[in-house]
Amino acid sequence: SVPKELVSTENNPGRTPVYVGIDGKIVGVLEMQDEIRSDAAETIRRLHAQNIQTVMISGDRLETAQAVGKLIGIEEKFIYGGVRPEGKAELVKDLQKSGKRVAMVGDGINDAAALAQADIGIAMAGGVGAASEVASIVLLGDRLPQVVDAIDLSKATFNKIKQNLGWAFGYNLIGIPIAAGALLPAYGIALTPS
Repeated sequence: SVPKELVSTENNPGRTPVYVGIDGKIVGVLEMQDEIRSDAAETIRRLHAQNIQTVMISGDRLETAQAVGKLIGIEEKFIYGGVRPEGKAELVKDLQKSGKRVAMVGDGINDAAALAQADIGIAMAGGVGAASEVASIVLLGDRLPQVVDAIDLSKATFNKIKQNLGWAFGYNLIGIPIAAGALLPAYGIALTPS
């Protein structure tokens, strides 16, 4: 058992304890704390501004995940901790079953199954090759704001595709009848089919 004076994580929920033992007896505890990326909170804020729901799925213990998630602006009910790699993929599948389209952002081998399961997998370039192999998008700069930039770029691209289809449909709606000779008898106007 761990002596109570060695356990301080109740007061520091964002830290993970590592116990030190000598000859089978615990003699100390080290606490590790995740370093939060400086651009994480801003990225979450930008996603929320676009009405994109954010969910945090972490292999770290729940208390650690909740402490980090709250600091960057994710609602506590959308923070999952202590999740094994296959559990991440199951959570993605559950979100999809509830009718959500899921984009998963990950950087390690523990994220590969969830990246593959997601509708769009986004791998951070600094991560392990397995994540990059299954992802739909690989962010080469390894900066979190690139996630929002990729979403913005995909929306702009899709809008341009719709615009081009509209112009092509309109052109063909007018051009094909003229090329078929609809205006030839009355006005003497015709286009070559080509």
